[in-house]
Amino acid sequence: MQDAIALRDLVVDRGGRRVLSGINATVPCGTVTGLLGPSGSGKTTLLRALVGVQVVTAGAVTVLGHPAGAAPLRRRVGYLTQTPSVYADLTVRENARYFAALQGKGAAQADQAVADVGLRAAAGQLVATLSGGQRSRAALACTLVGDPELLVLDEPTVGQDPVLRAELWARFHALAAAGTTLLISSHVMDEAARCDRLLLIREGRLIANETPAAVRAATGVHDLEEAFLRMIQAGEAGTAGQEAS
Repeated sequence: MQDAIALRDLVVDRGGRRVLSGINATVPCGTVTGLLGPSGSGKTTLLRALVGVQVVTAGAVTVLGHPAGAAPLRRRVGYLTQTPSVYADLTVRENARYFAALQGKGAAQADQAVADVGLRAAAGQLVATLSGGQRSRAALACTLVGDPELLVLDEPTVGQDPVLRAELWARFHALAAAGTTLLISSHVMDEAARCDRLLLIREGRLIANETPAAVRAATGVHDLEEAFLRMIQAGEAGTAGQEAS
């Protein structure tokens, strides 16, 4: 399977601190890959490097066959930030149609994107009047409307109720089945089981790049949060052993 993303020895320093330390990973096309790790582990910095808005200290980031941020990627990659990037003085529908027009899409596609994120009933509301979770979904609709080949989503389900979270994950997998590649960050470990593959990072270092089944098998536990903790403990023990020697 061809890779949509390839990271080679990626290093990022921010504010005099090393945020990512030599990340090597690939993300296959047409998959839902979860980027999991605690808050402050470097997830958002990694996503920013993928979309070309983060200065990279060393290494290479290749996206859909091009260097990250290259001009040919502008209409091929969709990026959802943690802070909703929508216009508060426009309605949900107006936002979606505006972003659709920028991508050369029509009103019907915009309206379908709004429906796909569960905002059909709120389509006529000003974004300023929405709840935080609804704003996030409005921004997601604007990201989906261009039918990008790669979706980079930074914690898209934060603040959503369990039913909506399940609906969004079903939508993500439907997109992957149609050929879209998705990289989705989260610090909620119960979402790991919904992914085809997992990139687990801790303090800027990649500690696993496996399927959920492989992570369970490697640690001998079914619960993915417990598996993640065991991997962290094993890594810390290995580091301590190297320092002692």
